[in-house]
Amino acid sequence: MPRLHRALALIGLLLQVQGVSADRLRLVADAWPPFTDATLINGGLATDIVSTALARAGYASEFEQVPWARALRGVGEGRYDVLVNAWYNDERTKLGQFSAQYLLNRVRFLKRKDAPIEFNDLQQLHTYPIAVVRGYAYSSTFDEDQSLQKVPVHSFAMAVRMVAANRVKLTLEDEYVARYYLAREVPKVRNAVEFLPKPLSENSLHILVSLKNPEHEQIVAGFDRAIAAMKADGSYARLMRQHGM
Repeated sequence: MPRLHRALALIGLLLQVQGVSADRLRLVADAWPPFTDATLINGGLATDIVSTALARAGYASEFEQVPWARALRGVGEGRYDVLVNAWYNDERTKLGQFSAQYLLNRVRFLKRKDAPIEFNDLQQLHTYPIAVVRGYAYSSTFDEDQSLQKVPVHSFAMAVRMVAANRVKLTLEDEYVARYYLAREVPKVRNAVEFLPKPLSENSLHILVSLKNPEHEQIVAGFDRAIAAMKADGSYARLMRQHGM
């Protein structure tokens, strides 16, 4: 009889572990440092905020990094529960439910510190060569402005070095992304440039919870409550500081 009890207890424990594993939310994102990147602390700033908020809402989670198209398709098909880093658009509401904003992406221009350049509207920038990353979408107004002198480059790192060397007058990037890469630049480059005050565009960042998950409404509601609580108690700000923001 004791052996039977031990066997039943072991089976119960295994079932319990399997149940816990099955209840873990499957988070997904592409590589987008400093927001989402498996090589960074806790998967990057956005992944850390999202997993922490979900944990406070009562949901364990695990993170997988895949290319963007596969991540979005996987959420739509229900292979993943939560897309960590989604900008809102109507088409994506067919795949999942958006949370409220938990981060804000600001695309900002950078110039040399000694360059007397001001930006209130794009027309002011028509006389300046601007380094842009090939294939990158900045904003519809910027992308469609044919009077801007856009100089295609391979990466933001190349663009900001060109600004520092005075080979172009401006470049632009999401502020957090720019700060991440600037922190890894040599002081000669990092100390030569600065942001223009006014952002080109702003996009709110959300999680997108798969409609295939029957608890998607509860997950979003719990996440939103947890983010509000984290901002109120200071833990949100601490996470931002831990990731250098």
